[in-house]
Amino acid sequence: MAPCVNFVTGNSNKLREVKAILEPGIEVRSNPIDIEEVQGSIEEVTEFKCRRAAELVNGPVLVEDTALCFNALAGLPGPYIKWFLAGIGHEGLNNLLAAYADKSAEAVCTFGYSEGPGHKPIIFQGRCPGNIVPARGPTHFGWDPIFEHDGRTFAEMDGAEKNKISHRSRALEKLRQWFEGERQQ
Repeated sequence: MAPCVNFVTGNSNKLREVKAILEPGIEVRSNPIDIEEVQGSIEEVTEFKCRRAAELVNGPVLVEDTALCFNALAGLPGPYIKWFLAGIGHEGLNNLLAAYADKSAEAVCTFGYSEGPGHKPIIFQGRCPGNIVPARGPTHFGWDPIFEHDGRTFAEMDGAEKNKISHRSRALEKLRQWFEGERQQ
């Protein structure tokens, strides 16, 4: 029987990607609880969300935090990309790098898994290198239109193509391998 996790997100795009990557090996149930965002490192933000979600769900949970780290800005906006994007949009994110020749960036996805309340979250992180470019492609999923990997933005890729190389798929592959190891014990 496949393990089951309560994926705590209200983002339907993230849910679709996670289900496409993990199922059928790991059953993913949606649980759109809104958890407050804390400040800290990428790992600290994810650990906090995971502990809080486990308390609220009272069972096994999976949480995710995504960061977009501009190398010229020492990793900013990082885990605060959601708020930067909401405040200044795609063009504003490009403008943050206007004074810099270095447009390189790293997409970072960090998942936290907890068996339930009182269990230490286990962290799985995936990284994908790229560059920040003027928006290209559909604008329905966050910063995908401005993050270019191997000549194409995430928004220009179809879902299956993106799911093979993305930061999210790299983190979920680590999660999948961990679950497989746990089942073999």
